[in-house]
Amino acid sequence: MAARPPLRFITCGSVDDGKSTLIGRLLYESRHVLEDQAKALEADSRQYGTRGGGLDLALLVDGLQAEREQGITIDVAYRTFATEARRYTVADTPGHDQYTRNMATGASTADLAVLLVDARKGLLVQTRRHARIVAMMGIRHVVLAVNKMDLVAFHPRVFARIEAAFRDFADAFSFSSLQAIPVCALEGDNLFTRGARMPWYEGPTLMAHLDGVEAGRTVAGAPFRLPVQGVNRPDSHFRGFQGRVAQGMVREGDRVRVVPSGATTRIREILVGDRKAPQAEAGESITLLLADEVDVGRGDLLAAAEAPPQAADQFEARLLWFSEHPLAAGRPYLVKLHTREVSGSVTAIKHRLDVNTGQALAAKTLDLNDVGLVTLALQEPVAFEPYGTCRTLGGFILVDRYTGETAGAGMIDFALRRASNIHWQALEVGKEARARIKHQQPLCLWFTGLSGSGKSTIASLLEKRLHAEGRHTFILDGDNIRHGLNRDLGFTEADRVENLRRIAEVAKLMTDAGLIVLVSFISPYRSERRMARELFPEGEFLEVFVDAPLEACEGRDPKGLYAKARRGELPNFTGLDSRYEAPEHPDIHLHTDRDPVEACVDQILQRVQA
Repeated sequence: MAARPPLRFITCGSVDDGKSTLIGRLLYESRHVLEDQAKALEADSRQYGTRGGGLDLALLVDGLQAEREQGITIDVAYRTFATEARRYTVADTPGHDQYTRNMATGASTADLAVLLVDARKGLLVQTRRHARIVAMMGIRHVVLAVNKMDLVAFHPRVFARIEAAFRDFADAFSFSSLQAIPVCALEGDNLFTRGARMPWYEGPTLMAHLDGVEAGRTVAGAPFRLPVQGVNRPDSHFRGFQGRVAQGMVREGDRVRVVPSGATTRIREILVGDRKAPQAEAGESITLLLADEVDVGRGDLLAAAEAPPQAADQFEARLLWFSEHPLAAGRPYLVKLHTREVSGSVTAIKHRLDVNTGQALAAKTLDLNDVGLVTLALQEPVAFEPYGTCRTLGGFILVDRYTGETAGAGMIDFALRRASNIHWQALEVGKEARARIKHQQPLCLWFTGLSGSGKSTIASLLEKRLHAEGRHTFILDGDNIRHGLNRDLGFTEADRVENLRRIAEVAKLMTDAGLIVLVSFISPYRSERRMARELFPEGEFLEVFVDAPLEACEGRDPKGLYAKARRGELPNFTGLDSRYEAPEHPDIHLHTDRDPVEACVDQILQRVQA
């Protein structure tokens, strides 16, 4: 068994810097290549290799067929090996710009980063990009591996120039350790043994340095934190709370607090696997039995009673965007923070970070691989620690609620205290009383469809019919609202998201006033319509899809908008150069290309009056 704690590290750098070759050499020389793997490697080297049939160690890592055919790495490949000193897990991360998200995924659990640089090329834009992301993801130990020294005749000045340039660049990141090593991964120079062709280098080999690095990020004396992953209750006599210790140490008899409920109790027993243990520390997966019957479930946090964590519902955070679909402020997502899942959204993008220069740039959206400083708002408070203190409790991901895609990964810097000091003001007269005096049930009818589909026409006639019946109504029309409340918004995707967020909140206030509100907006995105629906109680929101083919809408073109868009005078026009996501399961589906307006209104009234 290794004498030192295991070490997780990543290799990163630009394309063809030799990351896969370096890892392959580490696996090969540490004797972690089985006989059948070695035979397969020989065959693969003849078919796919880049060494004229000679052993191509990069193929030990480049496991995907696409990688082998193209000679590049497009996925994060994890491998394990061991020396006499410790066990290692290494992640080979892609070098291409468009795969920065994969590199960040590998960095999120690593203790150290090996940044490879081609000695012929020196520091590249991608080298600086990766170094900045490594620092942002909290990695404190860095090795600058200047590779392919054989192609520059092992010249010491080449190495010294690259090392000096990188140290000057990395000063701003305050890495705990930074070791530069000249290597030739192809032949193994300065990996396990000192390279005889570089006698001028007096530092450690790569593996000697890795063997000595202090792994882990636990702050000495940090208070105990355990995010509860599950409750194990095989019978009425056993109730254990399972999870991985994120921070600190816990012992039998310690007082702990349940967050967010605030209940306190003591640790009665600690199990590591099925073995009873007197204590457990960060990194161990355990089961805790408590002295009292307290309410604890998945997503709760067990913490040292005398030093509970903070809880908040708004944060300033750094966010790395993974999705090909841009982030727009206000769009709702599922936020996963340790074992907790809660609805939330990015309410503001303060700036986008140029990861190549470090410059803060104004931005309304974040695109694929962008990094931004944002404000994150959650629907309810959650326990957390700043990412710099504890990765597990400070790192989060955003999940697209419609597609299930992991859209972004973020790091909490601090809570916005003001948000926790704002509370709902209790009112004497409620929605039910306001609706009762109007003799009606509050309702939001949300009309969506392409421009020219007939939304405003149908909503107007419907309001006349409801008014004639003595109903209290109000129409929120897209054009009218943009003359006042939303006059500051344009027609970019980010502005459209904000436009609908404001309208949904206004519509909610109107139903609270007891009204029947008719919202007539194109509202092209399913996620925003879902966000609007979730503001209302069950049965108080009806999505009305005013459906007509694009050709029919363009043929009507009552405002001449399609003609202007075709001439290029209206960029981002829905249906032409901006997408419309049709409802998949609308509450009411109208077909205005075949049914007259009166019939469409009758269809809505039948549903409303039912």
